[in-house]
Amino acid sequence: MEAKRIVIIGGGISGLSAAYYLKERFKDKGVPLKLTVAEQSDRLGGRIRTLRQDGYVIETGPDSFLGRKVAALHLAKSLGLEEELTGTNPLARTNYILHRGKLHTMPAGLALGIPTRVGPFIKTDMISLAGKARAAMDLLLPRRKTVGDEALGAFIERRIGREVLERLVEPLLAGIYAGDTGNLSLQATFPQFHDIERKYRSLILGMIAGRTAPTKTGPEELPEIAKRSMFLTFKNGLSTLVEKLEEELSGATILKNCGVRSVLRYENGYRVTLENGEVCETDGIVMALPAYACGRLLEPFSAADVFDSIPYVSVANVALGYRAEELQHDLKGSGFVIPRTEGRMMTACTWTSSKWLHTAPKGKVLLRAYIGRAGAEASATMDDRETVARVREELKEIMGITAKPELAVVSRLPESMPQYRVGHKERIGHLREALESRYPGVLICGSGYDGVGIPDCIQHGKAAADHMADRLLV
Repeated sequence: MEAKRIVIIGGGISGLSAAYYLKERFKDKGVPLKLTVAEQSDRLGGRIRTLRQDGYVIETGPDSFLGRKVAALHLAKSLGLEEELTGTNPLARTNYILHRGKLHTMPAGLALGIPTRVGPFIKTDMISLAGKARAAMDLLLPRRKTVGDEALGAFIERRIGREVLERLVEPLLAGIYAGDTGNLSLQATFPQFHDIERKYRSLILGMIAGRTAPTKTGPEELPEIAKRSMFLTFKNGLSTLVEKLEEELSGATILKNCGVRSVLRYENGYRVTLENGEVCETDGIVMALPAYACGRLLEPFSAADVFDSIPYVSVANVALGYRAEELQHDLKGSGFVIPRTEGRMMTACTWTSSKWLHTAPKGKVLLRAYIGRAGAEASATMDDRETVARVREELKEIMGITAKPELAVVSRLPESMPQYRVGHKERIGHLREALESRYPGVLICGSGYDGVGIPDCIQHGKAAADHMADRLLV
């Protein structure tokens, strides 16, 4: 039986997931598969990268994934990694928000920044009396009459007011996308808010109902670790997942330091020309790349401009390791977020070794500061020395930390955070229809389209693998 040929362009978690699930589908059917993964950089994993240095476990990109989105759990189980999963420290659940230069405990009962408990919200001094009264109007305001997408920020402001948006909601939600809620699509980022308004009219009442309703886990029970902790990672870092996937794909052709120059359609399939001049003939292609990179590889076609219409924001983070005895701050919590209105370079700081107990050796402390968001990307491109100095200065002002770190790691993620602008889902739908018409057998997946989290990207890759297998296994 002649082998089917598939090329996956991009070796991030979306591309690796697509490769793994394709391998599994073809193996189950007993059909030979010639699988090639082409990755431009010198390693696999994309934004996922763990540094294991001097006893520290440092994530240079995302530090965890949402356990309630089960795609990552299913993949971990399939790979035999369930015992490697670990959750957040249950004693470090307190979170803080910077307000007027001081750290304030987040009011109890916040759900994605939306207040769901009256007492703690009334007592907080982060929101003025007028701001609290405006938020309470959500209980009386009618639901939106018009249909269609709207900006996430406009929705929150319409329901509970600008003050709560700027001081509570935006620092929490915008951090996921490093975006400006005034431009982010409600339907593409938090469609559940739209559904709540339609069902309950009031956003607050709907969020309360959601918190008190029985948890639905689907046909399969969540593992115990996912029931105890909302966020999960692996005991030796997220790269555990990438390393295991690379091991499982040992039978495939993995090309690192090998970008793709062009993709051309011909009568029986496609020709993929690599940057080294080699040509791969293939029956199907999975493009697991940032949207802008996909657009550069394909000849213009209707809706191709959508690729370039998805902007990406550059961010960075700084990991700082200290001797615990030199810090006076008690670090009882998981860290803090910073609203735009505070005018800081940092957008957030995770007290990593308090939140994740496996990340620092005994007697040491690991902090991680985040830099860069839409409209404020310049700081993400400063040189390392200045970046560390600025972070240390802000930590001194906010937390009183004067000690010199024994370790400082600056990680830059250029053009890494896709921005889902208003109308995003509709544009992506049209793009996929046009792509199917012009390039049947070429599929797109990744964080630029249907979700930015690790489970989302794994699900994207699996969906692409299933689509490709259904097409070729006939």
